Amino acid sequence: MLNRVTLIGRLGQDPELRYGANGTPVVTLRIATNEGYTDKDGNKVDRTEWHSVVAFQRQAENCANYLTKGSLIYVEGSLQTRQWQDQQGQTRYTTDIRASRIQFLERKGGGQGQPYNDDMGDPYAAQGKQPKPKAQTAKSAQKPYPQDEDLGPAFPSEASNMDDVPF
Repeated sequence: MLNRVTLIGRLGQDPELRYGANGTPVVTLRIATNEGYTDKDGNKVDRTEWHSVVAFQRQAENCANYLTKGSLIYVEGSLQTRQWQDQQGQTRYTTDIRASRIQFLERKGGGQGQPYNDDMGDPYAAQGKQPKPKAQTAKSAQKPYPQDEDLGPAFPSEASNMDDVPF
């Protein structure tokens, strides 16, 4: 069985941070995704879909501190349906995306086109500070970002020189 959601979208409003009964931080995000297509008459149609995303713990606090309406984010998670009672006593259902990973794709206040690849946001951007540079080794000077690291061969056959296996 698989329950997995992957989204890239923009926040439609500022994050809403609250704390659970046991003090656990919980943030709710409203994310818009859109797609464009051409209908049968040749007209371009844009469709926006709204998603409710919930994140917990440190991730929730970071979202509340570093994201604002319009922020571009990447979300991985799963669908979760909740049941609740409305004011008239009727049973209602809501389906949210329970985030396991949120990656900020822009710096806070940077606007569109300024990507930032960090799962927790940029703690220095909100404070107007720059991080202290780390001591660089010859290897780190060549590859400044961890996502560019060489992770080794993609297939076991490459590691064991089994390229001539007949199947």
